[in-house]
Amino acid sequence: MTGTSNGDCGHNDLSQPVEVFISYSHKDGSQREKLQTHLSLLQRQGIIAAWHDRRITAGQEWAGAIDKHLECAAVILLLVSADFLDSDYCYCREMRRALERHDAGEARVIPVILRPVEWHGAPFARLQALPKDGKPISDWSPRDKGYKSVAEGIRKVVEEIRAHP
Repeated sequence: MTGTSNGDCGHNDLSQPVEVFISYSHKDGSQREKLQTHLSLLQRQGIIAAWHDRRITAGQEWAGAIDKHLECAAVILLLVSADFLDSDYCYCREMRRALERHDAGEARVIPVILRPVEWHGAPFARLQALPKDGKPISDWSPRDKGYKSVAEGIRKVVEEIRAHP
């Protein structure tokens, strides 16, 4: 992965965690929280640093904060559900910019299928999704197995990024 023109991103520093941007509908906030719980070991090990818009603090300009992290992230997760596809901000702004960065080789975009929805005609449908086989997390029993599959997939992606910066 190459860095963006923004020198503040630090993609080439292998001692730093890989920034992971999480794009999601706020209606899927509880699923995002559950995913982050399953990513906590990767964060504790310094492998990733996950970021989402709920980390924006009072007084920060939210669109600028989102844009900054979206531009710096080496991995961008799209938490796919009907609500994600229905969100103009997620679909038209975050997802489109994420795919531009993916196509330019600046980031890896990973669709994470949260709930059953027709997503095979979406612009990201050409990308390998998580969990395994693109099976929605809500269809796994128990759901923790689906989240585990996602965490394992993200670990592999980060290892690839670190092996070929």
